[in-house]
Amino acid sequence: MSVDLLITLATDLVAITVLAYGLYFRRHQRRDLLLAYIALNVGVLAVTLALASVQVGIGLGMGLFGILSIIRLRSDQITQQEIAYYFTSLALGLLAGLRPAPVWIVPALSGLLLVVMLVVDSPLLAPRTHRHTLTLDRAITDPAALRAALSDVLAAVVTRVEVLDVDLVRDVTVVDVRYRRPRARAVASVPAKRMPQPARTPAPADLPPARERVSA
Repeated sequence: MSVDLLITLATDLVAITVLAYGLYFRRHQRRDLLLAYIALNVGVLAVTLALASVQVGIGLGMGLFGILSIIRLRSDQITQQEIAYYFTSLALGLLAGLRPAPVWIVPALSGLLLVVMLVVDSPLLAPRTHRHTLTLDRAITDPAALRAALSDVLAAVVTRVEVLDVDLVRDVTVVDVRYRRPRARAVASVPAKRMPQPARTPAPADLPPARERVSA
């Protein structure tokens, strides 16, 4: 086994570990997709290395990438963020399997992919911007009234609204809404006032002894 191949394998294993455990799992906490990302990366790496050992054209490699790119997990819903991790793990495995020259290309491009995912999936990037699909319990056809209703429900500034369905029979409206929450205001802490303590009732043991009545 050549030194170049060892460097490539080590780079891929470190990169997929950082991507799957260091970035994805710590932020999204889905163990099932963690396994899928690692298995996909290692599988693509193994197949690409096997194909690289025989005389194949670049068209076959691109066809392999195209076939793998259309694989979707049908058993559960995955978000667009998780699809991004899915393609990144695929790209890391394919990049390491192709082993482009010179040898530093694989570590450099793998590091670039990890830095991109670190930045674009950071919780510090546009933390107040959100997107949801909402079902309102009334049919609203007026765009201004719809924006006002969504602003009241979300307590946020609505930036874009796309009406998906308006059912006048069931009196519901389904919308895809993008909104931005207002910046949280710092509330100055006010020291609590000390409440006056109630007067302490003396215990029977604290009372002076009663004088004995002397009978005449």
